[in-house]
Amino acid sequence: MGKFVVSTRKNGEFQFNLKAGNGQVILTSEGYSTKANCLKGIESVKKNAQLDARFEKKTSSNGKYFFNLKSTNGQVIGSSEMYESESGRNNGINSVKENAPSAMTIEQ
Repeated sequence: MGKFVVSTRKNGEFQFNLKAGNGQVILTSEGYSTKANCLKGIESVKKNAQLDARFEKKTSSNGKYFFNLKSTNGQVIGSSEMYESESGRNNGINSVKENAPSAMTIEQ
């Protein structure tokens, strides 16, 4: 089962990582100024992860593949790691869809 891990960055901002059951990070958030906003971001991921249209498939300048998960207003709420192949990226999207809705939240 997946989990959201909330942590504090060196600059004092809060962020979360969505980890799959195997512990691999599958989605990383932006930085948030408050923990409350970070937790709202997690709720937004849970809600938007079920909608295919919210996933933006991208290719980086070095040819690697990644995706962003966007909220209803178009703001990026999480980004994936870089993948070597399109199929890897698609597997990452499927993992977010499977893990996010029922993931528990842990604060570090």
